[in-house]
Amino acid sequence: MSRKPKTLPAPIEAEIQTLTHEGRGLTRVDGKTVFVDGALPGERVRLRYTRVQRRFDEAEVEEVLTASPDRIEPKCAHFGVCGGCALQHLNPEAQIRVKHDSLADVFERIGKVTPERWLDPLTAESWGYRRKARLGVRHVVKKGRTLVGFRERRNSFLADLRRCEVLHPQVGERLETLAATIETLSIRDHVPQIEMAMGDGPCVLVFRVMQTPTPEDEARLLELGQREGFHIYLQDGGIDSIRPLPGQEVALSYSLPNHGVEIGFLPSDFTQVNLELNRRMVDQALDLLAPESDDAVLDLFCGLGNFTLPLARRSAEVVGVEGDAGLVERACANAERNGLTNVQFHVADLQAELSTAAPWTQQRFTKALIDPPRSGAWEVLDWLPRLGVERLVYVSCYPTTLARDADRLVNELGYRLRAAGVMDMFPHTSHVESMALFER
Repeated sequence: MSRKPKTLPAPIEAEIQTLTHEGRGLTRVDGKTVFVDGALPGERVRLRYTRVQRRFDEAEVEEVLTASPDRIEPKCAHFGVCGGCALQHLNPEAQIRVKHDSLADVFERIGKVTPERWLDPLTAESWGYRRKARLGVRHVVKKGRTLVGFRERRNSFLADLRRCEVLHPQVGERLETLAATIETLSIRDHVPQIEMAMGDGPCVLVFRVMQTPTPEDEARLLELGQREGFHIYLQDGGIDSIRPLPGQEVALSYSLPNHGVEIGFLPSDFTQVNLELNRRMVDQALDLLAPESDDAVLDLFCGLGNFTLPLARRSAEVVGVEGDAGLVERACANAERNGLTNVQFHVADLQAELSTAAPWTQQRFTKALIDPPRSGAWEVLDWLPRLGVERLVYVSCYPTTLARDADRLVNELGYRLRAAGVMDMFPHTSHVESMALFER
């Protein structure tokens, strides 16, 4: 027996008190929390309920009655429908303040620590910055055409996008072109996603295919690539199945010019989405860590060597450790590519109990850098003082786990939180990246 849908309350006026970590306005109505999409702190809005639950409700702005001085007109025509961005209606300076406040809040509440000083926020170009993205693809019968892009806000439907302002223009301005080509394929309904990958040069598009393309399909994709400047790859299974169409293989790489380093990568490899911000992030990390010619440095969660190789330019020895064997293989190739002989790479699962038999656990390191995934670096924290690490730079993509780990580093392991600050890797979203310096 199907449940009868809940009747939603009528629209009401409300004062917005604050902004959540997801970028939604927060208010309280008769003591109950209401999360309001599209609202900013200090605003009076007319809100329309979208969902009623036991502990909280959800709503969206129907009309802004008194606007925040920080409110601006979103650049993207699809903002509010597309779920890719959450903060385009907030001016860039205020976006940074929100992200700083979010980091400061979790340090205080979860980490029970406060940095001795705050770093200036790291920022770069805020439009057309994304060089890595996974785009959904779907033929929508009711619309009579294929859509390419991100999902709608708070549901699983693809947004009907004509362009995307945060994707690199080579892709962001060609969403309709991509959709039109897919519309002509015999396997149109069996192409669920496209992954884009770019460094300094060419753009690779990896088409996920759930059914084998015909020769005619491949010819249409090749024509798309030649006309628009893409290199076309197909993926019909796991990551190992990614292959270029004939004549489409290309070497991807990006440079870190301040360190004389060039890093090659495969389309499926993890790289930062925002190339210019990544360069500034590497610069800041090395400035904070201050490696010297006699230092032995440990780089955990090292990936392709994004930090490892620049560190090797300034240190006696650098050891990089990463759980993905393929990334380690390519990190070794990148070291050779850059003529670096004072760097070693090891494969180890850094989110499991480490073996004391691993050769790098027998070494001593004066300094370390860690750049873990969202789950943080909990499992390796105890190793840092045991290995002799006196100065640590922690690069984080999730403030909550950084704060949790900072609590342990400071309150249990004897480190001091010397400095911390946010990095705007994903402008116009609520995603917060940050960097912290610890010393013993």
